[in-house]
Amino acid sequence: MLGEDFCGTAALSRAWCKAVEGGTAVGVDLCEQVLERGRAEPVDAVQLVCADAMDADAEADVIFVGNFSIGEIHDRADLVRYLRRCRERLLPDGVFVCDTYGGESAMRVGHVHRSHRAPDGRSVRYTWEQREADPLTGMVENAMHFRIDRGGTIEEELHDAFVYHWRLWSVPELREAMREVGFSVTEVYSKMPDAVDDEGNAYALPLTNSDELEEGFIVCVVGKT
Repeated sequence: MLGEDFCGTAALSRAWCKAVEGGTAVGVDLCEQVLERGRAEPVDAVQLVCADAMDADAEADVIFVGNFSIGEIHDRADLVRYLRRCRERLLPDGVFVCDTYGGESAMRVGHVHRSHRAPDGRSVRYTWEQREADPLTGMVENAMHFRIDRGGTIEEELHDAFVYHWRLWSVPELREAMREVGFSVTEVYSKMPDAVDDEGNAYALPLTNSDELEEGFIVCVVGKT
């Protein structure tokens, strides 16, 4: 059983149930609109719940919080309360996973642009903007923008398609809070796999040295029961 908290469209829950034989998943999110988008691609073994993930109660083997959504929790006391609830929800040998970003560039404002080619030939330019960052509080404001063009003609622009106000938790802050609520082991993994086998399964090893990290990094922080 996968518990996907702050799940958005629950893409991971659907992928989990397709990839894991007998796999089931419960996705929880406060926004009914994005959950409806997830329901547009139904998978029988996925249950979507419109609720506050802070109060989620479904038991799970794995609880995953992706897309930096752990930053939706702004106060440390609330972070500890949420992690304690996750620890209680996990079945024996359960695992909690969340992602975060960090490094020397984590508190810089600026833009990152990436372009992708859509199947219909259109070009989609994605912009990630960090427009505010306060190193004294750890609070950041981020936005995502999209521009779609075909043959050099802009067909659509979506400015501020998504805007986020996050507490950017550092790796040691997250690991300390996990240990505080009773996780026996905490580890850090790069989001880029170390290897992929012939069947497309990705494998990663825990990071043990900060030299393995780039100036700006994205990692998964893991707590094991």
